[in-house]
Order: sequence, then C-alpha cells, then structure tokens
Amino acid sequence: MKAAIEARWAEEVEFFKELVKVPSDNPPGDCEAHALRASELLEGLGFKVEQHPVPEPFVRQNGMRSVTNLIVRQVFGEGTGPVIALNAHGDVVPAGDGWTTDPYGGEEHGGAVYGRGAAVSKSDFATYAFALLALIAEPEGLNGTIELHFTYDEEAGGFVGPKWLIEQELTKPDYALSAGFSYAITTAHNGCLHMEVVVRGRQAHAALPENGADALEATVPILSALYAERHHLAHIHSAEKGIGSPKLTVGLISGGINTNVVPDRITFRLDRRLIPEENGAQVEAALRDLIHGAVGKIDGVEVECRRIMLAEPLRPREGTEKLVNALAIPAEAILGEAVSATGVPLYTDARHYAEAGIPTVLYGAGPRSITEANAHSADEHLELADLRAATEIVALALKDLLSA
Repeated sequence: MKAAIEARWAEEVEFFKELVKVPSDNPPGDCEAHALRASELLEGLGFKVEQHPVPEPFVRQNGMRSVTNLIVRQVFGEGTGPVIALNAHGDVVPAGDGWTTDPYGGEEHGGAVYGRGAAVSKSDFATYAFALLALIAEPEGLNGTIELHFTYDEEAGGFVGPKWLIEQELTKPDYALSAGFSYAITTAHNGCLHMEVVVRGRQAHAALPENGADALEATVPILSALYAERHHLAHIHSAEKGIGSPKLTVGLISGGINTNVVPDRITFRLDRRLIPEENGAQVEAALRDLIHGAVGKIDGVEVECRRIMLAEPLRPREGTEKLVNALAIPAEAILGEAVSATGVPLYTDARHYAEAGIPTVLYGAGPRSITEANAHSADEHLELADLRAATEIVALALKDLLSA
C-alpha cells in the first residue's frame, strides 16, 4: 500500500488543492459547482462517478440552494464481502475574516495546505479516493465493495446528504467511515437541538405600559430558567470518553419596536447539546415544559416553541469495534503512538449512518484537535504529513476489512 500511495502522492496533493480552490460555503449552501468539479477530478482519476442531485424543495427546506451528492462504487473480487462507505462532506462554513492566505487559494506553506475546508473535510475526499486507488493497484485477496460518498450538507445537518442517500435506497453499506482526524478514532459524539422561542405580548405607549403586555418582561424568567438549567447540566457527565457534559446556549435574541413602545414580541434561539446517553425528543419535551413553566400564565402573553433542528448523538453500535481494530493497528504502526477510540463534543452527519443501523466511526486526515488545524477559523490548514499517513492507514484498514 505504501508504494502505491507514494507513486501517486504528488497527484493526491494537487487533487486536494483543487478541491479547496472551489468555494462551497454553507450558508448559503450553493454547492453544486463544487460537486461538479469534484466529479470531474474523480473521473480524471479513472473513477465512474454517480451524480445524485437532490430536488430543490428538499434543499430549500434545509436552508440551502443546491446539493448534488456523489457516489463512487468499486467492487473487489466476487463482491460478496462487506460494503464499506467512506463519507466526507464538501460544504464548509464561510471563510470569515483574519486570513493571512487566500481562503480559496489552496496554498502550500511549510508542509501544509491552507484554505477553508482544508481540514474539515475536503482533505478526506483525497484521503478516501487515494486509499481506494491504492487498493485498486493491489487488489489480490480482496472481496467486497468500497463506496465513496461525497456529500454537501454536513453544516446544515446532513439531512439531504447521508440521510437522503440512505432513505432513497441509493446505498446500503455494512460499515461506514466518516471524515475525522488521524490521532483518534471517534466512536461517539454529542447531538444538537436548535429551538426558536417566540414570546408574544401586546404593544403599548411607554407612558402607559400597563395598557400592554410586555413580551420582554415575560422573557426574563424564561432566560433565568434556561441559564439555571445550563449550570445544572454542567454537573452531568457522559460515560463516553471525550464527550463531557450537556450544554445550553442562547445564541440569538431580537425584538421590540422602539425605545418608547412596550415590546410586543421577543424571539430567541437556543442550542442544546446532547450527550449520547440522552434522547433528543425527551430533551426537547423537557425544555418546552421548562420554558412554559417559567413564564406561567400572564394575561396577554403567549409563548411558542419551535424546533429548528434535532440531531441525535452518535452512539457506538455493535460492530463498531471491528472498524476500530482495523484502523488502530496500522495507525499505531505508522504514527508511532497508540490511536484509541474516543468521543468528541460536537456533532456530524456520521450519525445518519449509525441511526440506520450501520456501525460507524470517524477517521481521516487531521491533527490531534480542531484547534490545531484552525478548523472553522482563519488560516484553516492541514499538514500534508497527516494526509499521507491517514491515506495509508485507511487503505490498510480497508484491506483488512475486505480480506476477512
């Protein structure tokens, strides 16, 4: 495997850089151009690429403009062995300010490639594609199918990416490997609930506030209850390594008409992070009860709670240990240190595979932490040494899984 990867290393680096050069910010989520460029590059490597555009109503429903998911299928031997999906997402958060390089330049400096999406997760388009090419170069004794799933809505929840591919029965893998970093194998991550709360009152002149129903005054005890809940959650700890505690944040708030008018409407949005031991629907019901209980019954005031998004946590499933073992052995040999299973306190679209009953882990090219890579920050980058190591590790893991 090492020789096969070495032979195409320069090609892999250029492939990676070309993907970084095509913007695919989400929002706004207009990602079709990147999918078409990725498809062109993959075809240039000799792959047959399936393009699966998602109908516009579903895309718009999930707050995006265009999504075309890509699938590459490669059968080895008789094809009776396991089907393994490798999933990376091409949508990225907007570049923002503070960059010292062009965020869409794919520039190489000091052995690293810089650009938005370099670490999360355009690098794993390269990791997975060139690991598969290494298997194609040395196919002896392999039996099964490798599928590359390159999707475009992870930043919006994965509902028209992996979830859509599974629901449309375009894929039915036995195992899934999703984009991650090189020094840990992620077997669990937290979930996320986004809710919008609308407090409606009745406007009145500030000279006679008693004639109105002050929506902001009614919001105060709700916020107090939510912040008290935040402090309570800090005392709860997941049994899964690396996860920590549930979190609650009020991230947006707006309302009011003018300085001299009693506010008739306050709207805020909250983010509730779920640990793997929690159930999203139960957490949502408890938050609704907390909010309505805090405001009580105030004449002229109504409170509405609306779900924006619910992403369940990634929980280890039976069969996950087989993926962990296949990755851990070559990872330790190549990186020179033990690479163990752990959880991470964020959420990804990998959960959609697990929710469909597919053993799933996250593993790919990257440093020890998001912070080291400046992921979602200015000057996001990936060390090419980590890309090379991850490509070799994934190739060896796939060889092991297809040789069983």
